[in-house]
Amino acid sequence: MVRPRLHRRVSGEFSATYFKPAGIPVRELETVSLTFDELEAVRLTDLEELYQADAATQMKVSRQTLGNIVKAAHKKIAEALIKGKAIKIEGGTVEYMRKLYYCPACESTFQTEPDKDNCPSCKSDKIEPADKP
Repeated sequence: MVRPRLHRRVSGEFSATYFKPAGIPVRELETVSLTFDELEAVRLTDLEELYQADAATQMKVSRQTLGNIVKAAHKKIAEALIKGKAIKIEGGTVEYMRKLYYCPACESTFQTEPDKDNCPSCKSDKIEPADKP
């Protein structure tokens, strides 16, 4: 029996959840799915330039697990760049360090305060917690 996956901590500070090549409609593109924990691992190791051991501690995973996450993420990103595919950031077994919300109307993910209940992009009041991987 396979051991269940533990939740990986992510900051939740992602300004976009979809990237695509310019000039091509998204409906004509193949998509590569990058999970939130893969994006967080890339952010910590590549952008923040943390050692893998330090990044692993922040994400509450082992150093080897973090290395495997980064390797998988790099492969997906390379595939999208080389083959001209879109990248959709979604899902994963994650625990957000900050509360995230999702707006189905404009498909954006954002942070908000408890007293605000509208999407900052489209002002829709149909927001829901984004912590459902």
